[in-house]
Amino acid sequence: MRILVTGGAGYLGSMLCKTLLDKEFNVTVVDNFMFGQNSLLDCCSSENFNIVRGDCRDESLMTQLIKDKDIIIPLAALVGVPLCKRDTTAAVTVNLEAIRLIGRLASLSQKILYPVTNSGYGIGEKEKMCTEDSPLRPLSLYGETKVKAEQVVLDRGNSITFRLATVFGVAPRMRTDLLVNDFVYRAVTDRAVVLFEGHFKRNYIHVRDVARVFLHGIKNFESMKNKPYNVGLDDANLSKVELCEEIKKQIPNFVFLKAPIGEDPDKRDYIVSNARILSTGFKPKWNLQAGITELRKAYTILSKSSYANV
Repeated sequence: MRILVTGGAGYLGSMLCKTLLDKEFNVTVVDNFMFGQNSLLDCCSSENFNIVRGDCRDESLMTQLIKDKDIIIPLAALVGVPLCKRDTTAAVTVNLEAIRLIGRLASLSQKILYPVTNSGYGIGEKEKMCTEDSPLRPLSLYGETKVKAEQVVLDRGNSITFRLATVFGVAPRMRTDLLVNDFVYRAVTDRAVVLFEGHFKRNYIHVRDVARVFLHGIKNFESMKNKPYNVGLDDANLSKVELCEEIKKQIPNFVFLKAPIGEDPDKRDYIVSNARILSTGFKPKWNLQAGITELRKAYTILSKSSYANV
């Protein structure tokens, strides 16, 4: 199969592309390399790998790239609340308008597998799991654009969307600004973190399991198509305090304090059910503690300042 991946040099894409190539798919990536990353260098030796430096909003370019592909995986996005606030125009044109462009250019026989974010749930009901049928109430421009883009993809048909939990773990194009990755870095380097609204809960998933869920979706496309799927760890619906307690199990001298004043600009607070994706036979391999161990090793190598979307 011939697969087009937009934004394939990013955090998710750098892990996914290598995974797809290992399974002998033909992979074409289009990326603008806005962070100057070199995350796909180990893919260049593969005869099945093609790379284009370009913009997913360029209609003439995308027309050429899409026309002969079997599967399209649109990963290109401005990811995260801070980055979208910094450039609101790009957030809308990349996160939403580029998806509408793909919807117009792709034939209905071409399959789309699209990752969004379960941040679309916003603030959930206390102690009630968010399912794929729960109302979507995004709290940020990032969440709004992804929710609207998901609807574009699902309305088009012949598609699958994955509502990803907060992703963690090490990838060729690393991000240290994601919550688990950030807190482990602080535990390793600063030994301390101050929590604002530490009771806010989120769900989590390892980046390698994100790559695996795309393979699962490709393999089981006909039985899974035209639905959204929450993708996270059922045993990792944790508050920020609970997350810090998990980190402290491996880094005992880690200190975390709840700030008596101040607030988190990201107000998301929810717990998520992943029953639908589990019912299809998918099972995550990486738990939170394994990811923390991996990150501890990685932070003997990385300098945080170079690896964040801020």
